[in-house]
Amino acid sequence: METDFEHPVYSKNVIEFVTVAKEFCAWLEKTPDFPRREFVDTGRKMLPLLYLKASVLPKTETMLKDDFLEKFVSEEEYQQIQNAILLKMGPYNDYLEVFTADMQRSVEPLTATISENLSDIYQDVKDFLMSYRTAVTEIMNDALIELVNNFEEYWGQRLVNVLRALHEVAFNGEDIDEENDEADPLEDKRNKEDWLISKMQKDWQNDHNGDNL
Repeated sequence: METDFEHPVYSKNVIEFVTVAKEFCAWLEKTPDFPRREFVDTGRKMLPLLYLKASVLPKTETMLKDDFLEKFVSEEEYQQIQNAILLKMGPYNDYLEVFTADMQRSVEPLTATISENLSDIYQDVKDFLMSYRTAVTEIMNDALIELVNNFEEYWGQRLVNVLRALHEVAFNGEDIDEENDEADPLEDKRNKEDWLISKMQKDWQNDHNGDNL
């Protein structure tokens, strides 16, 4: 494998995307350090730039024979990012989803979460950055192909959906500071999970007690 600096992966558009992508990932990795208002305002400025830079990335042809790319973001790391955003957004994490195929088949409003969507974008972008850091043209090239495909088919739409949600949070006229929150969203999530598990255990016991009669 040789380094070919004439290859599109070293082009101005790719390098500019890498720069913005690094800032995007660093922003999410430092989520707990931001007050909520600053986190939301940073996202409103960061996401349009990330979308713009992704929109002008070049399209290339596959170079790796085995079509295999290493994944760097572990499930644990993904969950840490998601939980940090969930805690940061608190009661403003959920939003009504409009642009989804499921919406056409549903008679009820569908909700999505800022934390999950941002984490999904982070996973794709971070995996690309880590592949790009190898400085191996073939790996960088195929990582770029995967990134562009995922942007067009998946996370580009999620990005603009989250941007819409963050805009609503920023300009809803409410005081969104964390100290105004009434409950810990993670604790609420755990309580719901505990309740479901208890209910399932009780139902199971009732069913089996009935069998013994």
